[in-house]
Amino acid sequence: MKKFAMAALGGTLAGIIATTQVAGPLLAQETSRSASVYEQLDLFGDIFERIRAQYVEEVDEKDLIEAAINGMLTSLDPHSSYLPPAAAEDMQVQTRGEFGGLGIEVTQEDGFVKVVSPIDGTPAAEAGMEAGDFITHVDGESVLGLTLNEAVDRMRGPVGSEIVITVVREGEQEPFDVSLVRATIKLQAVRARVEGSAVVLRVTTFNDQTYPNLEQGLKKQVEELGGMENVSGIVLDLRNNPGGLLTQAIRVSDAFLEKGEIVSTRGRNADDGDRYNATPGDLAGGKPIVVLINGGSASASEIVAGALKDHRRAIIVGTKSFGKGSVQTVMPLRGDGAMRLTTARYYTPSGRSIQNLGVSPDIVVEQPRRVAPTEEEENTAAARRTRSEADLRGRLENDSLSEDEVRQIEEDRARAEAAAQLRQDDYQLAYAVDILKGLTALSPSAD
Repeated sequence: MKKFAMAALGGTLAGIIATTQVAGPLLAQETSRSASVYEQLDLFGDIFERIRAQYVEEVDEKDLIEAAINGMLTSLDPHSSYLPPAAAEDMQVQTRGEFGGLGIEVTQEDGFVKVVSPIDGTPAAEAGMEAGDFITHVDGESVLGLTLNEAVDRMRGPVGSEIVITVVREGEQEPFDVSLVRATIKLQAVRARVEGSAVVLRVTTFNDQTYPNLEQGLKKQVEELGGMENVSGIVLDLRNNPGGLLTQAIRVSDAFLEKGEIVSTRGRNADDGDRYNATPGDLAGGKPIVVLINGGSASASEIVAGALKDHRRAIIVGTKSFGKGSVQTVMPLRGDGAMRLTTARYYTPSGRSIQNLGVSPDIVVEQPRRVAPTEEEENTAAARRTRSEADLRGRLENDSLSEDEVRQIEEDRARAEAAAQLRQDDYQLAYAVDILKGLTALSPSAD
């Protein structure tokens, strides 16, 4: 019995010794890492004190520390940053749908400010700013070397004040200046209208009002068409939508899906991941959906497009989206500031990350650049529009049609002319509406 006890004790001691032998180097390595971190922090403190004491001009210690914090965060990725109290408050206001500025969502690339997308109905959109534009100067001063927050601060100012930004655009040989007047940006998250028998839902951003606006707008347009049976389908226009709240992207996706995964997020630790699934109920009643995207469709927009594409619930039309596949968490800090930190990547239902790749459309449709017609072209087009039998003096009247039939022909002609005008005004949207017409014509209920 004593031998057994000793053997057991010996085994325990051997186990302890073995464990100590393995853990020793690891513990030493961790201790070394901690010592290195403290040395670097001491170095930071030393540099900070030398700047305070010896820099050629007196410095503001608070600004120095904020710059150091922001430098640490921006070194991680383009979307992590420090938000001083004023910027943190602005972000909260933006999610509620109203703020002051130019109306552009921006990021930073190669030291310059890159436009992710202009926002509908804002000074930037009205001035013709485009996704992919690079802003190199603000009021003649270069933004090279500035942080993104510093560059954005340069573009902010009193409502009604003018600003001149210098833009470099692909396809243009020389940079050019754009003059803008700052305005109060009131975002209408969703604009709903009818094109032919299709309901167009233009989603400009994902803020607190997006899903309620979408639900109300769709309901109103369906009522105007006389019920869902008269609707050919839905066009969900996510072009130049820079994204916003993850929760709203999930709700908008869920609005058109009956079941299945919408999106999953995966953080640094496996336990930090989340999966979001659709619940029963389809606001479109199973009607076909076309989603429009382009290079200005980012983040939350890509979540919606990716979910509807992977579930084969929608046809994706347009050009490749921006490719932002990460999730940022805004964390309040002492002193009313905040930290925007990338905490997870997100994945579409098929398990694919769109980071740097974007969502690829099922049908690639470029938006032609609008070129103003020459005076000769306008005159020729006008002449062609007037050349018909109905314009001739002394013409014979048509005696084979009733008034109702004539009215129907005129209504059909008006719809065709409206469709032709839409192709001139917005070729991608016209293409989407035509797809829905074709799907409706081929559906069994159309017989």
